[in-house]
Amino acid sequence: MVGWALVLEYAVAAGAVSVGWSGYFVGLLKNELGIIIPQALAVGPSAGGIVNVPAFLIALLVTWLLVIGTTESAFVNSILVVIKVTALTIFIFFAYKFIMANPETSKAHFDPIAPLGFGGIGAAAASIFFAYVGFDAVSTAAEETKNPQRNMPIGLIGSLAICTIFYLLVASGVIGTVGAQPMMDAAGKGLAPGSSELTAACSAIGDNAVVCSKEALAWTMRQINQPTVGSLVGLAAGIALPSVILMMMFGQTRIFFVMSRDGLLPEVFSKIHPKFKTPHVITLITGVFVAFFAAFFPVGALADISNAGTLFAFATVAVAVMVLRRKDPDRKRPFRTPYVYLVAPIAIAGCLYLFFKLSAYTLLLFVVWASIGLAIYFLYSRSHSHVGKGI
Repeated sequence: MVGWALVLEYAVAAGAVSVGWSGYFVGLLKNELGIIIPQALAVGPSAGGIVNVPAFLIALLVTWLLVIGTTESAFVNSILVVIKVTALTIFIFFAYKFIMANPETSKAHFDPIAPLGFGGIGAAAASIFFAYVGFDAVSTAAEETKNPQRNMPIGLIGSLAICTIFYLLVASGVIGTVGAQPMMDAAGKGLAPGSSELTAACSAIGDNAVVCSKEALAWTMRQINQPTVGSLVGLAAGIALPSVILMMMFGQTRIFFVMSRDGLLPEVFSKIHPKFKTPHVITLITGVFVAFFAAFFPVGALADISNAGTLFAFATVAVAVMVLRRKDPDRKRPFRTPYVYLVAPIAIAGCLYLFFKLSAYTLLLFVVWASIGLAIYFLYSRSHSHVGKGI
């Protein structure tokens, strides 16, 4: 079930990032080259379009790269990280420069500090959790890491801390410059991200709000008369985000490959291409689904669906850690979780709280997806599992 839930974390998340990349790409073409892609071909149905062609094409391009075996070197990946961090740092600098020059205006943007109360904060946290999708992939390198007992926790917790600081600075920079500008219905309830109601509300104001923008950071810079900085941020996103899509799709194909090799999925999924030496069958299948998600669904809905799978997987892993600690206390552990009977329950409670803060529609989709996974397990995987056969 964890492997099945991780499909939502990686494949659906890859679709969400593809949609996010599309927004910056379309905005860059419009503002720098004067090329306007028709709305029908730039966004999905819920946003008033027909098909998101740029998102569809970038997903297929990444799929092709994975099939032919193109991989990123550590050097190239480091360059892309530098580009992303530099772009965010530049954004933070100009945002806070504006805030310090306009203290009264910026102060008004933070009042009230939580217009929808603690419940609104919880719902926002459930959606924003998408920013942390993929951090668990660090743990897969434990066997190749020198002194993993020391270096893995430092690497994981350190990267989480640094990214959290950037997230806080970027979010406060956006709110301080242009305001949160939440979209609410007649009853004062926030509109769900990616919903047709949100699209209609944004259209009514000419998409003149940060929550309506498909390129939020670039749009924010343009609102404070920094169009060049906005274009640079958009360019950085256009260059760096495809690497995120690639890594998420790679992670997904690796999960399916291992499940197939262990008998949980048909053996055809673990077939290796004779020339490229890659699992081409499952890569192509994954790519088609990611491209479909990217073409027809909004980023907000995809992010929430991805969060549901990720939160379920994280909670299940926390339970498994406690079970293994009791049933197999002598197992070799490169890293041993300290105070596991305190840390794990807190992790489970946090994951469940955020999980149930997701929209009812998202939870329904997760139940349907989990049901499909259980059906596959009992109808096929259980009888073919190598572990079940003692292989």
